[in-house]
Amino acid sequence: MVTITEIAANKIIELRQKEGLTSDFNVRVAVEGGGCSGLMYNLDFASQPQTTDMVFEDKGVKIMVDKKSILYLAGTELDFSDGLNGKGFQFKNPNATRTCGCGESFSV
Repeated sequence: MVTITEIAANKIIELRQKEGLTSDFNVRVAVEGGGCSGLMYNLDFASQPQTTDMVFEDKGVKIMVDKKSILYLAGTELDFSDGLNGKGFQFKNPNATRTCGCGESFSV
């Protein structure tokens, strides 16, 4: 399961409205090869789940994750920060054994 904080949920709703997307568009979270630690997070909007997606709902936001990525993301919480140390979505992934300085890539 992938969860989100209240702050991240509000930011997702705000971004969806800003981009002119309807509430039919949900968040797709995936893991791809790359980055300085070997794996990277990918976050995007999508209107329909793919046949291999698992769909979770938290705080009124649907989160779609493909079955391959859920192996790396199980238990992850999506957060959002706009503080001095950086602005953007952050992944709190209990499966990551190492992360890069920017927080966008990890390894398990």
